[in-house]
Amino acid sequence: MTKSDKLSYPFLRSNFLQALEESGSVSADTGWTPIHLQLEEQSHHFFMPLYLKEHSMGEYVFDHAWANAYHQNGLEYYPKLVTAVPFTPSTGIRVRSDSQLGRHQCIHFLDEVIKLANEVEASSWHLLFPSPEELALFDDPRLLKRSGVQYHWLNRRYDDFDAFLSSMTSRKRKMIRKERSEVIKQDITVEVLVGHEIKADIWSLFYRLYERTYAKRNGTKGYLTQGFFMQIAATMPEQIAMAVATKENQPIACALYLFDNDTLYGRYWGSLEEFPYLHFELCYYRGIEFAIERGLSRYDAGAQGEHKLVRGFEPVKTHSLHWIKHPQFKDAIARYLKSEDVGIAQHIEQAIEMLPFKKS
Repeated sequence: MTKSDKLSYPFLRSNFLQALEESGSVSADTGWTPIHLQLEEQSHHFFMPLYLKEHSMGEYVFDHAWANAYHQNGLEYYPKLVTAVPFTPSTGIRVRSDSQLGRHQCIHFLDEVIKLANEVEASSWHLLFPSPEELALFDDPRLLKRSGVQYHWLNRRYDDFDAFLSSMTSRKRKMIRKERSEVIKQDITVEVLVGHEIKADIWSLFYRLYERTYAKRNGTKGYLTQGFFMQIAATMPEQIAMAVATKENQPIACALYLFDNDTLYGRYWGSLEEFPYLHFELCYYRGIEFAIERGLSRYDAGAQGEHKLVRGFEPVKTHSLHWIKHPQFKDAIARYLKSEDVGIAQHIEQAIEMLPFKKS
């Protein structure tokens, strides 16, 4: 695979979405019933994922308060319709097509969604983490726009990791170098493997660690089955990388990434034990190095995590669009979103002040 080869946004590839469904990770039983929409137009094909949902888990755009308000007023919030990549809060395309997507096709999909919502008695439709281009194409008075914040590393044409560090204040440079040196002092080595370099035993360890991480976090095994990871490993290896930490010739921790021609996406990590600073090494610093080496412009390391700020991840706005059937609730949610957006803007201003870079 060369830099000139086109790697598309990985999460809307048919290989990825099929793996979710065929592995049982996404199904009616897990509360994600697939009812995808397709449009054929002058020999061109357009596809938009759509799920009928009975809960709000695995979305990362939180509307539990809306559901509670419906319930308190004797109304049903579920089922609802969602266009998203399940369990994946990564901004990107939400319509896959073999030609240029235009406003005409987006409004067609919106009309079809509203028609379907009325048929299945869904309260709402939620378009989560669309690309900036699709956010504009779907703009419509029937939809409410919501903003959120994530923290992404942006490649300022750095030649290497040291060049990235040189953009920081002395104090923050020393902090990161100390964190990385502490990993080395523990006799831990780290290697980033790509595609078929990730052997079956490493995938097996990774899934054990994935389950362990979720068990510690919330007492579950996680949303995704082992079959899902095995399927994407087989069907789209050219877009998968894994940072593997080893101690005394035994792998002890893993962090999974996916990537395209523009962005690295950090997804899941786990460790057999608590090793100081190893999380930062695998989930932040190795990802940054990989992005620099590959000439990627962005590293999206996942949702939340304000501790990313002092390590060079910058606040970026994320977006979602929402159709609310009930007119009074739509008005109430619109007022709430207006207030929420003010808070988001203030948060971003404050976050920018926490960034570790030298002042120009």
